[in-house]
Amino acid sequence: MPDRLKQRCFEPLTQEEREMPKLKTKSGAKKRFRLTASGKVRINHAYKSHFMRRRPKSMLRKARGTRIASAPDAKIIKRNFLPNA
Repeated sequence: MPDRLKQRCFEPLTQEEREMPKLKTKSGAKKRFRLTASGKVRINHAYKSHFMRRRPKSMLRKARGTRIASAPDAKIIKRNFLPNA
């Protein structure tokens, strides 16, 4: 083992080396999910990007705006995709 590596093994860690790395929010999640003031996850409705002419008009009306994600889905989204939320 080279001398400089041996020497490094016995030096105390700096403050930066002791801290855990910052968790980053997934960039795809930033575009798709938002949190409400009470902590629920707000998501967009599905099937609204293309091929709307073949969908029933009532379905398109009901799919306007956003909706609140179900509790199991919200738990997964918060834990895996929005760690800082």
